[in-house]
Amino acid sequence: MRQIYYNGTVYTGELPLLEAFAVEDGRFLFAGTNEQAKEAAGSEDELIDLQGNFVCSGFNDSHMHLLGYGNLLRSANLSEHTKSLSDMIACLKEFSMAHPPKEGGWIIGRGWNQDYFDDVNRMPDRYDLDQVSKTVPVCAVRACGHCLVVNSRAIELLGITADTPQPDGGEIGLMDKTPDGRFFDNAMDLVNKALPAPDKDEIKEMLIQACHALNAYGVTSCQSDDFVAFKNVPWQMVIEAYKELEAEGKLTVRVNEQSHFTNVESFSAFLEAGYKTGVGSDMFKIGPLKAFGDGALGARTAYLSRPYEDEPSTHGLSLYTQEELDSLISFAHKNGMQAAIHTIGDACLDQVLHAYEKAMTEDPGKDLRHGIVHCQISRKDQLEKICRLGLHVYAQSIFLDYDIHIVKERVGEELASTSYSWKSLMEGGATVSNGTDCPVEMPNALAGIQCAVTRQNLDGTMPPYLPEQAFTVKEALDSYTKAGAYASFEETSKGQIAPGMAADFVVLGKNPFEVKPETIRDIPVCAAYLAGKKVYG
Repeated sequence: MRQIYYNGTVYTGELPLLEAFAVEDGRFLFAGTNEQAKEAAGSEDELIDLQGNFVCSGFNDSHMHLLGYGNLLRSANLSEHTKSLSDMIACLKEFSMAHPPKEGGWIIGRGWNQDYFDDVNRMPDRYDLDQVSKTVPVCAVRACGHCLVVNSRAIELLGITADTPQPDGGEIGLMDKTPDGRFFDNAMDLVNKALPAPDKDEIKEMLIQACHALNAYGVTSCQSDDFVAFKNVPWQMVIEAYKELEAEGKLTVRVNEQSHFTNVESFSAFLEAGYKTGVGSDMFKIGPLKAFGDGALGARTAYLSRPYEDEPSTHGLSLYTQEELDSLISFAHKNGMQAAIHTIGDACLDQVLHAYEKAMTEDPGKDLRHGIVHCQISRKDQLEKICRLGLHVYAQSIFLDYDIHIVKERVGEELASTSYSWKSLMEGGATVSNGTDCPVEMPNALAGIQCAVTRQNLDGTMPPYLPEQAFTVKEALDSYTKAGAYASFEETSKGQIAPGMAADFVVLGKNPFEVKPETIRDIPVCAAYLAGKKVYG
């Protein structure tokens, strides 16, 4: 039996908008007018009235952390309590009372951002978290995921002292030559390796909850970095969890795994096990090699070519030497593995572009669609090189909601004037997909689309940042559908409402082409469908 949907406002991936479409066996059959749909309907087909609602392909979050989001859903959500340090501490206290940790457990939260604190002008430290508990270890991760802070009990358990060596690509915070509880980038591994490890059933439950949450935002596909969500969980267990959920019919989001490895040795073991880009099924598939090139702008660990404007003592952190990055990317390229490197600072972007160009020059002719994740702070010469190399950019328009407040003071007027320039990249021939980096931001595709179109923060209290970089509504929708499918080599199987494509679609209560751009995020998600089956609504 076919499902015939009619009386809608249907964006197929092309304009003009249509009215109807049909689904059979999990795939789209056609899209057209109401008249065409009714003429094609047989006696046993199901006719479904869309009641004028807007329909487009299901949203594809092209870079996020699905397992990390599932972990957030069982932790203290500090993003809702980051207006002040005192509010953050109160949230952790309340969470610990409502969810008392088991023996050997930790109190964990994520989402604070010191730039929003109205009672202090600094990051939290160990002594702040001592107010939550002096007997149970406490860990609070910054929203960006590139900095965390622990209490004194955790410092004691970890055995961290002033003499603990500073790790490459990371920093242990010190105050008066004493650990202050703050850990940046690679130094966070010292903490993460000590956190209690979930078992496979817990991982599966986290993934189920995260998928259902994504469905409520209209997301039916994601490209997810999961292997380092827990430093003490092997990547093999994560893959097993996904495969079991797929077999059990419990996976309600198509997942392209951005496979995170930090060195050639561990990555080669992954390849030897038979995994590389494209291996898997329509529901769970191996995507690119993923790695962090630097830190984050908010934590001042993004690697810049010049000192931070508001903190001249630092350029940020590079997590690789040029030689190390060249080696990792060349190894991936030679083995037919796509790569996607977290790149926020312009000095990091120099390193990544050098590594890609070297690999592609030494072994030319491969369509691996190597990518740059984030691509925030950039210079004009770098934008031109990205286009010349034909790279893909995994952008996060939603980052404008916060970064618009800090980018100029962090990097200065000159660098800010050529940063977050994703429209220029598209006009230069690069492909640009969109996402949220969830749980850095919530997986709200419509909020990201709004920021892409307005170039403002969500509340509209700041003037547009580089308004010439604004996407049209069509470009923004495409960045969340067609472009994401292209990034994962799936542009012929999903991302549009077209014959033969996977019938993944979202029904919205209003037409984003017609509403005021600053209200796009308020459009209700009425329903989401995966392979023609309703997964939300």
